Amino acid sequence: MSLESFASIPRCFASCSLGQSTDKLSDRLAHLSAAGFTQIELSMPDLVAFAAQYLGRDVKETDYHALCQAGEEVKKLCKTKGLQIFVLQPFANFEGWPEGSAERLDAFNRVAGWVAVMRAVGTDTLQVRQPACSLVFSTTPSLTALDPVQVGASDSEGINTSREYVVRDLGLLCDLLAIQGFRVAYENWCWSSHAPTWRDVYDLVDAVRRAGHPNIGLCLDSFQTAGSEWADPTRPDGLDDDPGRDARLARSLEDLSARVPADMIYFYQVSDAYRVEPPLEDKKVKGLRPRGRWSHDYRPLPFDGGYLPVVEVTRAVLKTGFRGTFSVEVFDGGKDGKGKDVNLEDFANKAKESLERLLRECAKE
Repeated sequence: MSLESFASIPRCFASCSLGQSTDKLSDRLAHLSAAGFTQIELSMPDLVAFAAQYLGRDVKETDYHALCQAGEEVKKLCKTKGLQIFVLQPFANFEGWPEGSAERLDAFNRVAGWVAVMRAVGTDTLQVRQPACSLVFSTTPSLTALDPVQVGASDSEGINTSREYVVRDLGLLCDLLAIQGFRVAYENWCWSSHAPTWRDVYDLVDAVRRAGHPNIGLCLDSFQTAGSEWADPTRPDGLDDDPGRDARLARSLEDLSARVPADMIYFYQVSDAYRVEPPLEDKKVKGLRPRGRWSHDYRPLPFDGGYLPVVEVTRAVLKTGFRGTFSVEVFDGGKDGKGKDVNLEDFANKAKESLERLLRECAKE
């Protein structure tokens, strides 16, 4: 693989990963554009906050008329900055609810609202995160007040996570989006009880596609991949207790490169992780398993104090032939996870250089 072959990869940044909820979205967009990013992931919490500022009143996540108004304005702001809204995120808790339940009705109502917002902001991709989860609010000052990584982080009663049920519901979601020419990007969580690895979500997405729904693909993630198979934030060394973890991860990444078609990957998210000192307690806290808490507050940029094999995971993704969107999604609460303030301009530039360095490292093999 040559560095020249990576030149066409769109460089993207998640809006929720820069600054605080009080920082104006327009300022964040300006700094991301100046740093050289060409796309953004637009998080719904950021859109809700922008809508409140833009309309001068409180706006709820279910006020889709207001969100569409604000979304059209965000689209204009992005256009003036040379940015494309690549994806709307994070949609969660759709699949698995019992027939006739209030939760299932709410899930389908949310689909209609989010599709309307997608039209308003001009994106065709919806990032979907796994079911059986509940909403968790961020306490980290440096992050958006509603951390989208945590939408869907703890077990909820009543959800059927059987493969057959999940595949069926994802197919229904795909059909609803296909009416508009939209698609689903499905992501795994390293702390999930039923689909923690890239293989798990690959198998689900492959099954949905085989069932006649081609508009679903993968959102792969360096943190989620290494965090599920190689690292463990509850141990002093931060590593999985299997002494064969390095060889196991190497085999897994070889399998990823060989098995996953490039066109099944819709985008790739990049972040690292801190080795937590002292290690996290091996128990749920506010509904979050240790890896969920780790994901929430301990995810820096690559080459900025983390320890995950981000280069190796990224190289495996590139070996599939994928040259689509690379997106920086970090949640850096500092090594203690308590949060830290950042200069928006400096951090945007640092993120861009981190992404470029990652690609340079991947080209060295």
